[in-house]
Amino acid sequence: MAADRTDAAGTRGGRPRHLDLDGLLADRDTKVLVCCGSGGVGKTTTAAALALRAAEQGRRVVVLTIDPARRLAQSLGLEELDNEPRNVPGALRNTADRGDGELQAMMLDMRRTFDEMVSGHTTPDRAQAIFDNPFYQTISTSFSGTQEYMAMEKLGQLSSTGAWDLIVVDTPPSRSALDFLDAPQRLSSFLDGRMIRLLSAPARAGGSALRKIVGSTFSLFAKAVSTILGGQMLADASAFVQAFDTLFGGFQERANATYQLLRAPGTSFVVVAAPEPDALREASYFVERLSSERMPLAGLVLNRTHPVHATLSGARAREGAETLESARGDELAAAVLRLHADRVETAERERRVLGRFTRAHPTVPIIDVPAMSTDVHDLDGLREIGRRLAS
Repeated sequence: MAADRTDAAGTRGGRPRHLDLDGLLADRDTKVLVCCGSGGVGKTTTAAALALRAAEQGRRVVVLTIDPARRLAQSLGLEELDNEPRNVPGALRNTADRGDGELQAMMLDMRRTFDEMVSGHTTPDRAQAIFDNPFYQTISTSFSGTQEYMAMEKLGQLSSTGAWDLIVVDTPPSRSALDFLDAPQRLSSFLDGRMIRLLSAPARAGGSALRKIVGSTFSLFAKAVSTILGGQMLADASAFVQAFDTLFGGFQERANATYQLLRAPGTSFVVVAAPEPDALREASYFVERLSSERMPLAGLVLNRTHPVHATLSGARAREGAETLESARGDELAAAVLRLHADRVETAERERRVLGRFTRAHPTVPIIDVPAMSTDVHDLDGLREIGRRLAS
């Protein structure tokens, strides 16, 4: 019995706690599921498989990808995804006895989301003036942090509609996947920065005396900056900031509301990694960052593992292969034994790498997902991944 007790470190008998993803999906209090992880670890596939499994359990689900790669659309059998949720045909064939499940999917369009946000905070004429401004056209597609801010905005939009009872978010690869946690503060710093305040000073000035003082200050500033940026760019930037200034409060309020949504009890983060040193180092970063932000971490999905089901050791398998080969025995049996020995060595290496993670983060629940023999490219493949995630 002692081996089954959960110790103070959160492990059971020295093994990591099991991550019960099926229980998480079935829990109607789970409203938002955020999948994050480094590139190439199967994060997008994991997000799609979890969304599909939840829909087949009777939940109304939308999966949002921020990753511009088209892997999600391809695995869902869709030609493309855009900024509007669309139904996934054939996703609900297994829901006959499970209620009114639904699966929709979409991919973040950063510029379109920014446009929608501007339109929602001002009049049509003022919005059009902002859209036509070259400076806006630049920052709405390439300013650092815009993608992450728009991801928060889109998540907030989806949540506020109440159309789905589960939103699954597939974040960008690498550490930028958590940059959306900083998005409100980053945009606030940009709009409250010294240059931006000077650009908007003429519009903010009140009385004639104040306008005169601000005007002289702005003229000196404009003269200096125009030699660096160019006169037209400075004029575009000034016009944009003065038009945008009154909208910022609404933007900040919405971003902060979404930030609170990410910390709410109905949200869970799932970190996805492969059993490789670099991927698990990134996973450690995610776990530590989520902990520092007090974000609700569900656990770690260790993807593409290579478990060994036979009891024969690698050393004995290699010895047997060598014996057969020296006696010119069964070549096929020798080859199988060598394959088994390689598999044992791979599994042992993966356990060592995972051991470093679990020693650093002993309370994090883990589910390992065995590698498939082929790439996942359709709904049946996603269903199989879903079964492995729930095993």
